Amino acid sequence: MSSSLASVICLTMLASDSTYVAETLEWRRKAEERLKADDGWLTVAGLFWLTQGINRAGTAEENEITLPPGSAPPLLGVFDFSNGHATFRAASGVVVKSQGKPISTMTLKSDAEGEPDELGAGSLTMFVIKRGDRYAVRLRDKNSRLLREFTHRSWFPVDERLRVIAQWIPYKPPKHISVPNILGETEQEPCPGVAVFRWNGAEYRLEPVLEDGRLFFIFKDRTAGKQTYPAGRFLYADAGADGTVVLDFNRAYNPPCSFTPYATCPLPPRQNQLPVAIEAGELTYHHE
Repeated sequence: MSSSLASVICLTMLASDSTYVAETLEWRRKAEERLKADDGWLTVAGLFWLTQGINRAGTAEENEITLPPGSAPPLLGVFDFSNGHATFRAASGVVVKSQGKPISTMTLKSDAEGEPDELGAGSLTMFVIKRGDRYAVRLRDKNSRLLREFTHRSWFPVDERLRVIAQWIPYKPPKHISVPNILGETEQEPCPGVAVFRWNGAEYRLEPVLEDGRLFFIFKDRTAGKQTYPAGRFLYADAGADGTVVLDFNRAYNPPCSFTPYATCPLPPRQNQLPVAIEAGELTYHHE
């Protein structure tokens, strides 16, 4: 090979590496923007499990749903919960909105039925979620302490070797796998196949679930509890028509539970706990 041809190949590889690094850094910048957005995880400031009957919401300490001091009246309203259905009734003289319009009484759709109905009052947003057989009110606050005190996300340096081309083996038919969560519950989730990849001479396998039409990998490796979040990390990917899937571990990221105590994160299934250190992606977030 001539020296000039070798130089061209080298420069092409450097350009490719530079483009990949730039794209990855931009992806990480946008991930931080989403985290800090008005509907990002840093605004999640409360999780209140509903009990049958009346659940009062407001800043007074005796309320079942205690809102941040100064964010709302002592009694904002009540959530009347019965048999999986929550109806909100605003307190007299209090303005609570849904889709920008004031409401006095409203039966709320939970996230189990699609996009949940949201209630807004000042800097606060509330909506109903379902986890297992239980329902809760999730609270967002645009003035949350978590958002005010947030510093930045931290990452391993970008390493293109850890953008891994894995073999994709679909399950026909798809099977279900057990996915635990931090609430101590276990859900049976559809798993469309398995990604098989090699790293440092050894073979590993990861089973995803489906989320929003994409492969969603919940995994843990031997960096967990040392350099990375102890419970594990998340990674999205798309299966290619050629029987491969790109596992870009440089885009592996922390679950919401690493940023707010009010998330209900899934945990890695046993088969996705890798006996190897994947030194790529997001590092542990240190609250300061």
